[in-house]
Amino acid sequence: MNLTTKSASRAALVTATVTVSLSASLILASSASAATTLGAAAAQTGRYFGAAVSAGKLGDSTYTTVLNREFTSVTAENEMKWDATEPNRGQFNHTSGERVLAQAASTGKQVRGHALLWHQQQPGWAQRLSGSDLRQAAINHVTRVATHYRGKIHSWDVVNEAFADGGGGGRRDSNLQRTGNDWIEAAFRAARAADPNAKLCYNDYNTDGVNAKSTGIYAMVRDFKARNVPIDCVGFQSHLTNSVPSDYQANLQRFAALGVDVQITELDISGANQTAVYGSVTRSCLAVPRCTGITVWGIRDTDSWRTGQNPLLFDGNGNKKPAYTAVLDALNAGGTTTTTTTTTTTTTTGPAPSTCTASASVNSWTGGFTATVKVTAGSTALRGWRVTTSLPPGTTVTNAWSADRSGDSGTVTWTDVDHNGSVAAGRSAEFGFLGTGSVADLAPTCAGS
Repeated sequence: MNLTTKSASRAALVTATVTVSLSASLILASSASAATTLGAAAAQTGRYFGAAVSAGKLGDSTYTTVLNREFTSVTAENEMKWDATEPNRGQFNHTSGERVLAQAASTGKQVRGHALLWHQQQPGWAQRLSGSDLRQAAINHVTRVATHYRGKIHSWDVVNEAFADGGGGGRRDSNLQRTGNDWIEAAFRAARAADPNAKLCYNDYNTDGVNAKSTGIYAMVRDFKARNVPIDCVGFQSHLTNSVPSDYQANLQRFAALGVDVQITELDISGANQTAVYGSVTRSCLAVPRCTGITVWGIRDTDSWRTGQNPLLFDGNGNKKPAYTAVLDALNAGGTTTTTTTTTTTTTTGPAPSTCTASASVNSWTGGFTATVKVTAGSTALRGWRVTTSLPPGTTVTNAWSADRSGDSGTVTWTDVDHNGSVAAGRSAEFGFLGTGSVADLAPTCAGS
């Protein structure tokens, strides 16, 4: 939801792996050690507490004082959306997004990217496209924007609000949906190829309880996990009035059980029960180990898209409201820590070339396709790789990510780039490309170096 519309002779391979797991445990903060800001209190349980930020308000000292003091994460409210980042086809503008990023970096905050694809806030030129042309433009947009911010974004809302309201639990009818039912999968695959380290999220509203819409999304996420489509998290916007669904925590937990993180992404609450509901939502997140953080959609009531409803934690003058105290108290009372696994792998190889294999998956539509190629090292690590693909006549590569290429048609040779040339034994790296025409089998071959 938003302000505008809610609108990477033969010597032996040595691999050392260290894994540290933090299991769920209860953290209780005494009043003597209680944190005094939202971000610090959330950090006690390994979570972030963030806010949606507008670049245009960063000159407001009251706004930035609260932002810098209270929050450990920011979401760019509108500055990273399609209309802001690609106002003309193929011409990108990241000025405002970079301003939000710089503000966050200056105070050590992580950044959530919002939102790569959405049926709203598309530039006019994209609104006029359809079919394969729109599909190509959309995947190119995901690739270019995620590549621009690679290594700088903690989580991306890759796709926003693609499911319909009502009782069916199905997809929303939109120009993106009409490019083919696999458009969400294609977007997530492109985002993963462009930024392998960012968490990739699906984000939606009216999904806070167990209902037809949230169940439709649940089915999609379960399918994606079963087929290794890259999805890491699900965002629950949580625009609430007076109450929170009784099954809110259970709903978060059922998604977490699929093996994804859950995030409360756009929290704002209006009505007479605001204080109690803010406390309840916070405790629900704390009770679910994979609920990794909470973002409120704005800072002061006067910054909210919900004009006149005063749904945030600070009033227009930046003063803390009773709801702020309810959230801070809930955070300081503690909850389950988030489960974190850190793996460090150190690889040493001799100078001899290594073996590798390559496999490809293709998502096609009329007139075009996107391909993901997986490079897998053999019994020794790769220090570099070269893959050859065979394209049929009439087929052309129009865009690619995470690999350099020689040629655009026929036999195309792909080589690693700086972040994915080193591949441990038995592990894989990926690259991808977009093309016009029709492909059945890329017949990839791989050679190591």
